[in-house]
Amino acid sequence: MRANWTRRLWRRRVTGSPHSSAGPDSPAGAAGGALKGPGEDASAAGGAQWWRRWTDGRSVAREVFLLQLVLVAVLIVAALVAFVVQTRRETMADARHRTMAAAQSFAHSPGMLAALNSDNPSAVLQPLAEAARKDAGVDALIVYELDGITLTHSDPTQLGKHVIGPYAQAAEGKSFTRTFEGALGLSVISAAPVKDSTGKVVAVVSAPVTVERVQDSVNRQLPMFTASAAGALALAAGGAALVSGRLRRLTHGLGPAEMTRMYEHHDAVLHAVREGVLIVGADGRLLLANDEARQLLELPDDIEGRPVTSLGLDARTTNLLLSDETLTDQVHLAADRLLAFNKRFTTRFAGHRGSVVTLRDTTELRAVTGRAEVARERLRLLYDAGTRIGSTLDVVRTAEELAEATVPRFADVVTVELLDPVLLGDEPAEASTLLRRAAVAGLQEDHPLYAVGELIRFAPSTPQATGVLHGRSVLEPDLAASPGWRQQDPERAERILRYGLHSLAVVPLRARGMVLGLVDFWRSDASQPFDQEDLNFAEELVGRAAVSIDNARRFTREHGLAVTLQRSLMPRALPEQDALDVAHRYLPAQSGVGGDWFDVIPLPGARVALVVGDVVGHGLHAAATMGRLRIAVHNFSSLDLAPDELLKHLDEVVASIDMQDEKAEADVPGITGATCLYVIYDAVSGRLTAATAGHPPPAVAHPDGTVKFLDVPASPPLGLGAGLPVETAELTLPEGATLALYTDGLIEDRDRDLDEGMGALRAALAGPPRIPDDLCASVIKTMLPSKPTDDVALLVAQARRMDPADVAEWDVACDPAAVGPVRNACARKLAEWGLEDISFATELILSELITNAVRYGGDPIHVRLLRGRTLICEVSDGSSTSPHIRRAKDTDEGGRGLFLVARYAEQWGTRYTGRGKTLWTSQALHGEEDLGEDLGEMLLSQWDDTEL
Repeated sequence: MRANWTRRLWRRRVTGSPHSSAGPDSPAGAAGGALKGPGEDASAAGGAQWWRRWTDGRSVAREVFLLQLVLVAVLIVAALVAFVVQTRRETMADARHRTMAAAQSFAHSPGMLAALNSDNPSAVLQPLAEAARKDAGVDALIVYELDGITLTHSDPTQLGKHVIGPYAQAAEGKSFTRTFEGALGLSVISAAPVKDSTGKVVAVVSAPVTVERVQDSVNRQLPMFTASAAGALALAAGGAALVSGRLRRLTHGLGPAEMTRMYEHHDAVLHAVREGVLIVGADGRLLLANDEARQLLELPDDIEGRPVTSLGLDARTTNLLLSDETLTDQVHLAADRLLAFNKRFTTRFAGHRGSVVTLRDTTELRAVTGRAEVARERLRLLYDAGTRIGSTLDVVRTAEELAEATVPRFADVVTVELLDPVLLGDEPAEASTLLRRAAVAGLQEDHPLYAVGELIRFAPSTPQATGVLHGRSVLEPDLAASPGWRQQDPERAERILRYGLHSLAVVPLRARGMVLGLVDFWRSDASQPFDQEDLNFAEELVGRAAVSIDNARRFTREHGLAVTLQRSLMPRALPEQDALDVAHRYLPAQSGVGGDWFDVIPLPGARVALVVGDVVGHGLHAAATMGRLRIAVHNFSSLDLAPDELLKHLDEVVASIDMQDEKAEADVPGITGATCLYVIYDAVSGRLTAATAGHPPPAVAHPDGTVKFLDVPASPPLGLGAGLPVETAELTLPEGATLALYTDGLIEDRDRDLDEGMGALRAALAGPPRIPDDLCASVIKTMLPSKPTDDVALLVAQARRMDPADVAEWDVACDPAAVGPVRNACARKLAEWGLEDISFATELILSELITNAVRYGGDPIHVRLLRGRTLICEVSDGSSTSPHIRRAKDTDEGGRGLFLVARYAEQWGTRYTGRGKTLWTSQALHGEEDLGEDLGEMLLSQWDDTEL
C-alpha cells in the first residue's frame, strides 16, 4: 500500500495532474506563466485548479460535501415541518382546552339558571357572554336551548335561530369537543350542558375558536423559523465546505475505489455488522469485541488477545466461535438470552485468516414474533371462516360451519344455540332464555353437554342468559369458580368440569339489532383460559357469522313461503285420462324454488294436453308468476283451443299483465323471460300437435330405441310476440312411443351448453322402452348434478292408442229422416259394448244433437262414439255457430233439448275445428238414470221438433 501511495505522488509531480500543487518552476507552472495576460495573477490558476478538483468524479471530498449538505437540508426541512406540525397540534390542543374551559365556566356560572328562566334570556345572557368571550379569548360563547334556539351569539343576527350541529351528546349531559363547520366556519367547538338543581339538562353552552384563527397564530411564526432554517442551511453549507476541504487535503485527493481498498478490512469488521461484533484470529485469539458483544456474553474488560477458550464461555458458544463453518442466524441459548449468531471468514478481505462473529439478542424478538404469529393465525382463521361459513342458505348448516371453523384453532369445543323462531325463518319476537342447541363441534360421544336439538332454558344467573337477554358477551375464565354458571344444573356442571372443560366465552349472535342466539366457546385440559383478547376476537368472528345466519334465516322464510305458494299452484295429482301414461319430476334449485311448471289437462275426444313452462328467476315472484300462467293455460284449455291459438292468447295475456304492472305505482317486476310448450295428443288417431313460445322442443323416444327432437317452429317467449304468428308441428306417434317435455334446467348449466345437454338427454332416453316413472328417475339421475343451479321440471308420457273396437263412427246426411237410422245404429253399438243401462239417455242425447246439426248446421255431419273411462258422444257439422243453453218458456215449442243434454250428460261442450264445430258429451259407463214415464213421454213428444 505504501508503494502504491509513493507511486501516486510521484506520478502527480511528474505529470502535473490536477491534484498536484505545481510551482512556477515546474513545466506546468512555466506554461501557466507564459499564458498569463497583463493584470492577471496566480489566483486565476489556483481557481482553475480548485474547480478541476471539485468536478473530479473521483474526489471523496465532493461526495462528502454533497452528502453533508443533503443531510443537513433534510434535517432542517424535517425540523421545520415537525415544528409547524407540533405548533399546530399544540395550538389546536390549546384551542380545545380553552374552548372547553370557557364553555364549562360559562355553563356553571352563577345566575345562569336564573337568566334562562327569565322572560328574555338573550337580553340577560348576551352581554355576559360577550364579556366572557373576550376574557376567554374565544370567537363566541353560544347558549342555546334544547330545541336548538340560539340565546347568545357573537353574531347578533344568529340570535333566535335554530342551531344545527353535533350537540346531541351535550344535550344528554356530556361535555365534548369537536371540529365542526358552523356559522363561523370550520371551528374547534366545545360544548357543555347547563343543568338545573335536579341534574336535568336545560341548555347547552358552546365555545368555538375558528381553525383559521388557530392557523394564523402558526403562520405568524413561520417566517421567522423559515429565515432561521435558511441561515442554518447556509451555515451548514459553509461548515461542510470547510470539512470537505480539510478532508480533501487529508486524503490527498484519493478516489472512492482507492479508499475502499485501503479500508476494506476496517469496513468488513466495523461497518458490515450492526450488533455485537467479535473478531477471532486464525490462532483462536480474540482480537476485538465491541461493547454490545461484551454485554451479551458478559465478557470481562481485558479480553483482547486472549484465547477464546479462556473467556469463560460455555462449551457450545466456544465451539461456535472456533469452528471452521459459517453460521447464519443460528439461535443459541447463552445464560438467559437467545442469541442469533452470524459468522463469516475474513480471508477475502485480509491477508490472514480470521473470522467475524456478530451477535443479536432475539429474546424479545422471539416473544414479539410469537404474538405476531398468533395475530396472523387469528387473521387467517377469520379469513378461512369467512370463506367457509355461509356456503349454504341453511340455518343449521351455517351454525355447524361456524362451530367447525373454530375447532380446534380457537376453542376446543364450540356449541351454538338458536332461538326457535330463527330456525323456522322468523324474526324472534323478544329475547328469551329458551334456546335450542343447533350445532356442536369438538366433543366425543360421551360428552356431558346438552345434545344437538335439545331445547334448553338457561337460568337467569348463567352467562348464556346474560348474553341473550342483554346482548353482550360474557367471559368466564375459570368455570370452577363461577357460581352463576353452576346454578343451571349443578350435577351436569360437575360432570363438565370432570370432562376437562375449564374456561368459557359466551358471545351473542346479533344481526340487524336482533339477538338470534348464542355461541359458547369452551377450552379444556392444557389450553390457556380465555382472556379479553380472545373475547374480542370471538366477537369479531361471531359478528361475521351472524350475518350469514341471518341471511340463511331470511332465505328460509322466503323459501318456505315460496314452497307453500308453489305447492298450492302446482298440480297435486295428475288427472285420470286414457291417452297417455304420465310420470313427472320437479326438482327445485339449490337456491330455492323457481318458476318451472308442468300440467296435464284432459281434453274431450280422448285427447290430452301436456304443458311445460318456465319463468326466469327464483322465489316468490317466480312462483306467483308461474301460478298466473298455469291458471291462464287452464282457462284457455277449457275452450279447447289449438296449441298455436292458445299460445297466441297466452302471449297477449302476458303482454297485458306486463303493461298493467308497469303502470302500477308499486315496484312490481313484470313477467319477463317466460316460455311455454303446449302439446295435444289424440289417442284415437295418434296425432301429436305441438307449439312453443321460446321453449326447448319435446323429445320423442320411439319403441325401437331411437330418440328424435320434434322440429317445432320457434316463436318468441311469452310477452315478446309482438303480433308474430305461432306455428305448430304435427307428428303421428306409434303406440308405445314416449314423449319427454322438460325445462332448460335439465339440459343446460354452467358447465354444459345447450347442444351438449340435448345430446345427453337423447342418450338418457335411448334404449329399450321403459315405464314412464322409471324413465323419469333414470333421466334425472343421469342428467342432473347433486346440487342443480336451476330448477327442473320433467314430464314423461307414453302414448297409448284407443282400440278401434272402442270407436264407432257414422256419417249423417243432412236430412231429418237420417236421424232415426243413426240413432238405431248407436243403440246397437251400445248393446254390443254392454252399455244397455245408459242406452236410453245416450239415444236421447244423440237424437237432440244430431237433429240440431241437421236443422241448424251444415254438411258434413259426422257422429262418433268413444268408449274409454267414460262414453264420449261427438256430433260434428260444418257450421261454426255454437248453441247456448237456455230455459225455455211454457209457450215455447222448442228450446229444451240442450237443457236435457246438460241434465243427463256428466259433461258437455263445443270445440271448433278447421271445418266447423263438434258438440261432445261425456257419460259414466254405468249407472242407469231413472227418467220416469212422464219425462220419457215428454222427450218422445219433442223428439222431432227439439230446437237448441
